Amino acid sequence: MANYTAADIKALRESTGAGMLDVKKALDEADGDQAKATEILRVKGLKGVTKREGRTTENGLVAASAEGSVGNLVEVLCETDFVAKGEKFGALADRVLKQAVAVNAKNAEELLSSELDGQTVQSILDEANATIGEKIEIKRVASVEGDTVVSYLHKTSPDLPAQIGVVLAVKGDDAQTARDIAMHIAAFSPTVLSREDVDADTVANERRVAEATAREEGKPEAALPKIIEGRVNGFFKENVLLEQAFAKDAKKTVGKVAEEAGLQITGFARFKVGV
Repeated sequence: MANYTAADIKALRESTGAGMLDVKKALDEADGDQAKATEILRVKGLKGVTKREGRTTENGLVAASAEGSVGNLVEVLCETDFVAKGEKFGALADRVLKQAVAVNAKNAEELLSSELDGQTVQSILDEANATIGEKIEIKRVASVEGDTVVSYLHKTSPDLPAQIGVVLAVKGDDAQTARDIAMHIAAFSPTVLSREDVDADTVANERRVAEATAREEGKPEAALPKIIEGRVNGFFKENVLLEQAFAKDAKKTVGKVAEEAGLQITGFARFKVGV
């Protein structure tokens, strides 16, 4: 008879994040020894890391930090929502975020190659893959800087960790308006700050589509320039933060709200899990 109890199974699952069947097998092999079972799970898990590389990570969380003049945003992904809402995964994400803040990582590669407690962050993830039994990866990392930096996290489900995260940097000190704008970004998902940030090829393509659509609709030739310009401006109003109608007052643009509050938006980042 196995030399362990249901409480031992529960404790090992909570400490490693591994599945029920894997935990039972490890305890059987370790004759109930928790430390040995943990090592077994780790070794077997590490052997399977390469097998998990091709798996899809569609769940996870977004973690954010706004300290002083710097804001950091990290997207950490896993395979299932069961793991995403677990304490083990949450603790790993917190550790990863703290490291991103410490090194002010600008992208995932910088963060993964940085050293934490004598290991690279990538090695720490590999170990987590081993014990939890799922592919875990840092998908995206962003950093913004300004006089005032705010962060905002949004849960799309009460049972899951934050799925949408925003960091916003501004010149000026109206933190409340900055936070309102961060909440707006979470809801309306702008892709760029200003229309100058839109790639020229994207604008050219929008003009081509607008013209082709207008011609297909049989619009008069003389009216085409105005129609095309109106539709391209519509594209800007949908995608450019400064030109979007503000969530709390649709009669004003985000740019106008920021101006009235004495703010100049210098940068932002928005992540949504898996998007």
